[in-house]
Amino acid sequence: MRAQGPQRAVALTIDDLPAASANGMTGKEILEMTTKLLATLKEQKAPAVGFVNEQKLYRWGEVDDRIKALSLWLDEGFELGNHTFKHTSLNRVPLQAWEEDVIRGETVTKTLLYQHHMKMRYLRHPYLDVGMDLQTRREAEAFLSARGYRVAPVTMDAWDWMYAGVYADARKRGDAALQKQLVDSYLSYTDSVFAYNEKLSKELIGYEPKQVLLLHGNWLEADHIGELLELLRKRGYQFITLQEALSDSAYRMPDDYAGEDGTTWIEHWAITRGHPPQGAPVFPQWVIDRARTVPRPPPEPEIF
Repeated sequence: MRAQGPQRAVALTIDDLPAASANGMTGKEILEMTTKLLATLKEQKAPAVGFVNEQKLYRWGEVDDRIKALSLWLDEGFELGNHTFKHTSLNRVPLQAWEEDVIRGETVTKTLLYQHHMKMRYLRHPYLDVGMDLQTRREAEAFLSARGYRVAPVTMDAWDWMYAGVYADARKRGDAALQKQLVDSYLSYTDSVFAYNEKLSKELIGYEPKQVLLLHGNWLEADHIGELLELLRKRGYQFITLQEALSDSAYRMPDDYAGEDGTTWIEHWAITRGHPPQGAPVFPQWVIDRARTVPRPPPEPEIF
């Protein structure tokens, strides 16, 4: 009889919609990328919440395509949340300015949700920055709660965004060898991140909670998220909704983290207990070096 592996669960969350590299993609390309990404998630029966930066919807001549790409999430049975209008860090602006950016980020997304008989439920902090001090964090949490939000935590983050820019450039240039090198490295590094967080969870709280994985809307995930999902399955994960993940009692544990660096909630809990985690996997330096050489698209002019 085959031995049964660990029974694990994970919720998928995908940031920076309609696309993480929206300024470097046309509306048509964003639609194509979104269609491919969602088709795989739906085929694999993997629920996901996408988090929106509404500023990325506004580009001359492309607003309709970009909003259509966002609508696809709801049309295909997924959920949308708020990631602030401009991807604004709570650590970098006064609380009132951040709150205004949260409210500004609701306009289109709330309308689309209403059309699908849904409500906005979740907010994801840009950069995972929850505030430089605990008072600011608590005041922000009270503001969000009053508007009907629950903060979407993250327990696993493999920095797919760092790979994604290099991958998109290689894809555009038709460099298949570099694409494969990047995908192989991404899956290997991600596997080590999963192992690290599983071990840290057990050491810290005695078991592995229902995890929340941070990904981004980009061509890397659109082309290869199926391989990532297979990797998760091999580690014993089943795919659940964010609501199901947050039912885990771990997310009600004391969490007094505040500070300069956005970090995962498992690390929040460790720091709250006075035991900052050590031994995290080292991100491949060659990917960081390649990312620095990728041409950056010019910023888009505001049209609103």
